[in-house]
Amino acid sequence: MNNQPTKYIWFDGKMVPWEQATVHVTCHALHYGSAVFEGIRAYDTASGPQVFRLKEHIDRLFNSAKIYRFPIPFTKQEVMDACCKVITDNGLPSGYIRPLVFIGPVGLGVRFPAGTKAQVMVCALPWGAYLGEEGLQKGVDVCVSSWHRLHPNTIPTEAKAAGNYLSSILIANECAQNGYTEAIALDTNGYVSEGSGENVFVVKDNVLYTAPYTCGLLPGITRHSIITLAREVLGLEVREQLIPREMVYMADELFFTGTAAEITPIASVDGIEVGPGHRGPITERLQSVFFDVVKGKVEDKWGWLTPVAK
Repeated sequence: MNNQPTKYIWFDGKMVPWEQATVHVTCHALHYGSAVFEGIRAYDTASGPQVFRLKEHIDRLFNSAKIYRFPIPFTKQEVMDACCKVITDNGLPSGYIRPLVFIGPVGLGVRFPAGTKAQVMVCALPWGAYLGEEGLQKGVDVCVSSWHRLHPNTIPTEAKAAGNYLSSILIANECAQNGYTEAIALDTNGYVSEGSGENVFVVKDNVLYTAPYTCGLLPGITRHSIITLAREVLGLEVREQLIPREMVYMADELFFTGTAAEITPIASVDGIEVGPGHRGPITERLQSVFFDVVKGKVEDKWGWLTPVAK
């Protein structure tokens, strides 16, 4: 990730200089993880920057806050407008947008006081391929993590909450220390769940397989987009079903999906080559149709792109 600061951040309804968008060290979210967020991409198109599936991301942001009872003092439209504004005001042709809803300095009790309103910030950064540009073509080497994903009845896995990503930190650091780019995590029943921040697809005999929501994964918006494109554009069969660990070793192709990862092929798992050991033909076709849509090269018949300039 490019952590080079931009000029402005939208913070509680106002555009403020990057260095002034600060919170106190007693912030509730800092101590207890009481925050929900989204990761959204804006792509450079011939018509200017356009945000991919902005409404769906903000709907999920508000749903995540609803689960945790974080009252957001702004409308969905105001937050969507802020997502566009951080692109235009920072002069970014494309970028990664991060809306964050969090509980501020309201005291050190776990239960925040009645009447507390969440704070909201939206920033944007330039960001290339999350797992590397080369990885988009050649694929990445992954392992199966020793850490399992969350059980839905412990922490809600359909909420994109900050605290959930402590699990992701364990997974990501473990795989990096063992020489892998990323990892696949299993759920508490031993079935494939997701990566540290990506959904997983298996290709076998020209059929796409992906795990259901009940396997402790975040319902990815890019995941949904790929299912749609696979079925409606490429005419492929897609099955949402339990995926045992051994299925990833026998796959013809494997790939990650996510806002950051986009569509990243998996070259090997635990040292076992996946198919030919590099990007396979179905993954390549899905990348092609996906990037054609998000970069405005073909008709956006699903209404997925939102121009940042009005």
